[in-house]
Amino acid sequence: MAEFINSTADSQEPRQRKQKPKKPEKPRPDFPLFPHQNGSWAKKIRGKLHHFGSWREDPTGEAALTKYLDQKDALHAGRTPRPHAEGLTVRDLVNRFLTSKRHLVDNGELAARTFADYYAMSERVIGVLGLGRLVDDLAADDFERLRIDLANRWGPVRLGNTIQRVRSLFKFGYDADLIEKPIRFGPAFKRPSKKVLRLERAKNGPRMFEADEIHKMLKKVGMQLEAMILLGVNAGLGNTDVGQLGMRHLDLDGGWLNYPRPKTGIDRRAKLWPETVEAIRKVLAKRRAPKDVANVDLVFLTKHRAPWTKVRTTKDNDGTLKVFSDDAVSKETRKILVALDINGRRNFYALRHTFETIAGDSRDQVTVNAIMGHVDNSMAGVYRERIHDDRLVAVAEHVRRWLFGKKAKAKSSKRKARRQRPRLALVRAEAAG
Repeated sequence: MAEFINSTADSQEPRQRKQKPKKPEKPRPDFPLFPHQNGSWAKKIRGKLHHFGSWREDPTGEAALTKYLDQKDALHAGRTPRPHAEGLTVRDLVNRFLTSKRHLVDNGELAARTFADYYAMSERVIGVLGLGRLVDDLAADDFERLRIDLANRWGPVRLGNTIQRVRSLFKFGYDADLIEKPIRFGPAFKRPSKKVLRLERAKNGPRMFEADEIHKMLKKVGMQLEAMILLGVNAGLGNTDVGQLGMRHLDLDGGWLNYPRPKTGIDRRAKLWPETVEAIRKVLAKRRAPKDVANVDLVFLTKHRAPWTKVRTTKDNDGTLKVFSDDAVSKETRKILVALDINGRRNFYALRHTFETIAGDSRDQVTVNAIMGHVDNSMAGVYRERIHDDRLVAVAEHVRRWLFGKKAKAKSSKRKARRQRPRLALVRAEAAG
């Protein structure tokens, strides 16, 4: 204090007026805060002004923006933001959960597409419940709001799947000892009833293609999509199946597909039609080398020499990781269906429904299930070690006759005749001798 007094008393220079610092401009047009005249970054929420730090010390507003994003959900909901030190936040739980799932993807124990589904679920949880919301503070009304948001965005089937994933998220928190007790979701947070699912399915109509529709598609599509469609109706392959199909899975000379299902790892074996083999050979003859050597075994590559189905990972400007599924198979199929005016809630995956439906008429459901890669938890499924190739051929031919009709029979007769020619020649030679 003495030093302060002495320095001012000895000063003979006139006192100069302190200049007021100039307010900064908004860093960008969509910046949610404004520089208040009192020297802080501010925003009016629910009729009340809230401040998020000094713009003198933070001229770019980055620190203020971080604080605002951390508190905005509570403020817009009329709650007082709580400090992080009080417990686990929704953001922390989601990050721990996704990190755990990402490790499983890296180890090959979880499909990348499934991880993308978990990520999409997590985005909605954060969007509704808030980043900084304490997990222990969540109540039944929060999950009711979350269910309403999900139901407004998605149909009953995806709604039910997402609700199950949300439950998995919070169960992970309890199992990992991140929260002390299981979360009580309340009576409203449940999957749609079977009745709702049946009504939704009836409203949308059958999710399969008729034979004439498939023929229209085959005439309209390019070489690669033609082979994919034939694989879908021939062997029940879905989007991810054809997108990840490798040359190691094909025996084109013998006409066989040996392809564990990517989703479950269950072994599948299917007889390929001559039409399917021919279409695949055309694709391989024109196929260019992939950009990434990791995709060297893939049968199908886009015009950019990349996989048709993949999970893409990007980062926002603030470094936030974004994950989404990129399915070119669905996109290209949708274009064809629109062009052909084939309406309804059908997509490429409806080919899998088509195979299951038509193949079921072969009256060998056990073989159909094996081709589809379905889990068989019955006692017979535990003891069954293999299915004879004759049964696989019979199911494949049944679906082929449905699709190609008389043409299929004619081609089968010609192939049979070609196989018998060497045998007939030998018999005739023996008879002449």
